[in-house]
Amino acid sequence: MEENAFRGVDFAFLDSGTGGIPYMLELKHKMPAARCVYVGDTAHFPYGEKSADEVTESAAASIAEIVRRWSPETLVIACNTISVTSLGELRQRFPGLPIVGTVPAIKLAASVSRNKRIGLLATNATVRHPYCEDLIRKFAADCVISKRGDPDLIAFIEHQLFTANEEQKLAAVRPAVSYFQREGCDTIILGCTHFTHVASYIAAAAGEGVQVVDSRDGVSKQALKVWQTKEEASRQDSTAPLPYQSDLPEDKSFFVTKLCPEEDEEEYRDLCESCHIPWGGEIRISQPLLRKGFQ
Repeated sequence: MEENAFRGVDFAFLDSGTGGIPYMLELKHKMPAARCVYVGDTAHFPYGEKSADEVTESAAASIAEIVRRWSPETLVIACNTISVTSLGELRQRFPGLPIVGTVPAIKLAASVSRNKRIGLLATNATVRHPYCEDLIRKFAADCVISKRGDPDLIAFIEHQLFTANEEQKLAAVRPAVSYFQREGCDTIILGCTHFTHVASYIAAAAGEGVQVVDSRDGVSKQALKVWQTKEEASRQDSTAPLPYQSDLPEDKSFFVTKLCPEEDEEEYRDLCESCHIPWGGEIRISQPLLRKGFQ
């Protein structure tokens, strides 16, 4: 695929892997004409086990490559870990690029929970981050929040989910669901975008009395609002360059920064086929600029 095929896309999405794809599909549902591209930074997967510096530098390297290749009007960080850890820093580094983050839907969960006992399922980095505590204090101070970092489930989703059978999928989500059932939670927050791929299995395992919530609707609405604001400003600026229009009929292409292991390509191709997303393949990005102490 030509390097500049998608230059001037409306939206670019970034995650550590496949997690943010449901967010891109939700935005496309709301705005079918939107031109999108998606990058999974699989070279640095999983982000949830990295230090704050590693998260920031890895994400920044991917964003720089996305900007170079596709010049997106708006970037969606479809990853809770990147958003709670690095969103402010990334906005400073890329001041001309509107960046929309993704954070756990704690406010939504608090509004729908009946018994005020809520489960937060996320990466270890997200559940431990002070940003989540701030969200809880602001929006769920009257709730008991049971947190679970689940890197094993995230790895299953990234490397096995899309070629797994139904029994394997249900078995993969049961440990997390059982934990929240023991905690008496009537609401489960999917605080890592990867978990949106198994939302229906989590709901099925949890039963009718448990609500499963995520931030897809809110993030897609915010991204469209930010994009519209920029478009209106561009139309009022007579000196603004006209957007590049690709002559290719496809968008939504899914790219990864590394096929590791190589068997993942089968997994990703199956995902693309089921979601009607063109498979873009592997792109190489420059290594992150290392700060002192970042290995």
